[in-house]
Amino acid sequence: MRQFNYCFMFEWLIHTLQKYPEIAVMLTLMIGYYIGKIHIKGFTLGTVTGVLLAGIFIGTYHIPIPDATKSIFFLFFLFCTGYGIGPQFFQALKKDGMPLAAFSFIVCVCSLLLCWAIASLLHFEVGTTAGFLSGSNTCSAIIGVASNSIKDLNISDDLKNRYLDQIPVAYAVTYIFGTAGTSWFLSVIGPWFMSGSRAKLIEETKKLEAQLSESGGDEEEQDISNAYDQVAFRAYLLSKETIGDGKTVAELEHVLKSKGRLLWILRVRREGKLIPITPDFPLHAGDIVAVSGQRVSAIGADPLLGKEVADVELLTFPVQNVTVYVKNKKVIGYHIRRLDADPLFRGISIRKLTRAGIEIPLSPLTSLSKGDVLELVGIQVDLDRAIPLLGFKEKTGVETDIVYLAGGIVVGTLVGALTWKVGAVPLELSTSGGSLIAGLFFGWLRSARPTFGYIPPSSQWVLTKLGLHVFIAIVGLTSSEGFLTGLKQEGLTLFVAGIVLSLTPMVLALFLSKYVFKFHPAIGLGACAGAHDESAPLLAVQDALNSKVPALGYTVAYAVANITLTTSGVIIVLLMTHGK
Repeated sequence: MRQFNYCFMFEWLIHTLQKYPEIAVMLTLMIGYYIGKIHIKGFTLGTVTGVLLAGIFIGTYHIPIPDATKSIFFLFFLFCTGYGIGPQFFQALKKDGMPLAAFSFIVCVCSLLLCWAIASLLHFEVGTTAGFLSGSNTCSAIIGVASNSIKDLNISDDLKNRYLDQIPVAYAVTYIFGTAGTSWFLSVIGPWFMSGSRAKLIEETKKLEAQLSESGGDEEEQDISNAYDQVAFRAYLLSKETIGDGKTVAELEHVLKSKGRLLWILRVRREGKLIPITPDFPLHAGDIVAVSGQRVSAIGADPLLGKEVADVELLTFPVQNVTVYVKNKKVIGYHIRRLDADPLFRGISIRKLTRAGIEIPLSPLTSLSKGDVLELVGIQVDLDRAIPLLGFKEKTGVETDIVYLAGGIVVGTLVGALTWKVGAVPLELSTSGGSLIAGLFFGWLRSARPTFGYIPPSSQWVLTKLGLHVFIAIVGLTSSEGFLTGLKQEGLTLFVAGIVLSLTPMVLALFLSKYVFKFHPAIGLGACAGAHDESAPLLAVQDALNSKVPALGYTVAYAVANITLTTSGVIIVLLMTHGK
């Protein structure tokens, strides 16, 4: 009887999923995301692959889903991806970012050409080749772009469906090594190739961190490679030994800076009274000063200031954390030490710097790029003075500019739908490619004109993650039957070919980084991870070197790779179908 109830409930569930496919999509997301985040000895399957496999399993029960549904979600994913990296992408096309941009572009183009050569040699069909390129390079966006290009081919519907079913097969077979294998290669083989051993590269990276921590001035030498992790507020009783016959606030701050202590004097108590101060305010022994700055600068500052005291009232004043978007041309290329020396920046501490969503190690020689996001800490009046120097204060709140979002997608898809002919060959960017390009442009436009077009980071994350994973879920649900057939036919061949396509461009990348572009080994490994369009190798390299320095090479390379590889989804379909 119990078995009968189980069978009845299962049949009811399948019937319900078939009647309401939206439930099947949500179930696929739930199961796939959970599976993809399970850690087994540090390895995860990845949420994209987890959702794809969950969709394939559930899809064996023939869940009907309108094809246009996945396209809508994929457009959200592409536009928000472009929006998020737009400022960094266009910045990479300028002088400072050109070496990393050129490096990444060369690696990605070589990967595309190698994919074409392997596919031609092994007689892969169009769909298999597109999924092969996508999985080996861990670029999920290729799936959607290539699918749209296949739909536009002048071939029969049966052949289109066959090609479309091949894409998730090749992607699933090659993606695992594309992620795990490349992470292992760059974190284990990479240090050996670049420096002879991991230990030697760690030593070279530490030397680079030390160099970055040197300000270069006779009176400004400081070792603050980790100085921007936390901000501290403390009170000190100035002594005769430390203040002498008296110094102004600016003079004392200069003395502290010359000793490697980037600290600001914010408030003063004299004879029991709180006194407002300016940089030229004279300080005397017996004054109690409220000091702010990086925690490592404040620790052990007693010999330079005096005895630390617990003055609750003096330290009770409002400070704010603000997020600032760097866009002012005046400070683009500024080193942090130069920014600290600017009078407009007095009293401000930097808590964190992120670039294209990646936290960048901070040091006096870290330079600012357009689109950088700084987390600043300070008193409101100081922040109001400093923010215009950098750019603009990022809006807060959850409201997304829907007109800007939807309008950008409309413009991009309309442009992508246009067809040009090169000789007898019709070329089309496709709606997906157009949406990505529109995202880049509208993201850059937002950075240049920040009064409109706000899409909160949380909204970007949701639209990007949900857009991609819903798309992948529907791909799995609608490609289940073809997946199992294709896996039996070409599974082993695809897996071996995926190893070749994943590692060969990385071997080339290491060679280019060391001998042609001559990047610092740690920065070069970060650039290799970026050229692979995947954050997992970056994290593996950073963990191996115990340093965030590789992130300096990752962001520009990633921005260029993301665009180049996504666009290659269109190109590989054209290459594989031309002349057939």
